[in-house]
Amino acid sequence: MRTTAVVLATGLVALASTIHAQSATDSAAIRATALDYIEGWYAGDAERMERALHPDLAKRIVRTGQDGSSSLSHMTAEQLVEATKGGYGKQTPKDEQQKDLTILDVYGGAAVVKIVARDWIDYLQLGKFDGRWVIINVLWALKPQQ
Repeated sequence: MRTTAVVLATGLVALASTIHAQSATDSAAIRATALDYIEGWYAGDAERMERALHPDLAKRIVRTGQDGSSSLSHMTAEQLVEATKGGYGKQTPKDEQQKDLTILDVYGGAAVVKIVARDWIDYLQLGKFDGRWVIINVLWALKPQQ
């Protein structure tokens, strides 16, 4: 009886996981959104960047000062689109434009993507907003200077 209950419980957990697992369509749309973000940055393509972002985006980095105290720096969607338009990403030579992308998790209308760029790592939180995957939050960290 106990074995039957364990098998049944395991099957229910597997079924529940399958119901909320990412579809191939969602996976492709999440990847396309993340690529619009990083490739848009490198290309200076503000339209592509804007398409990837929710208007209420919060992009943050924790910075540690020389005295050891931490502070939070914040960017909005508008600031990120303007920086993209300003061509800051175009300063990275094409052969150095790293954009390794990993979908870490998807559950229902939420996803987390890791992007390893040349100088930093981004953790993107995406939401399926009005049927479209958009980036809502980004937490990022600079790589150590080489």
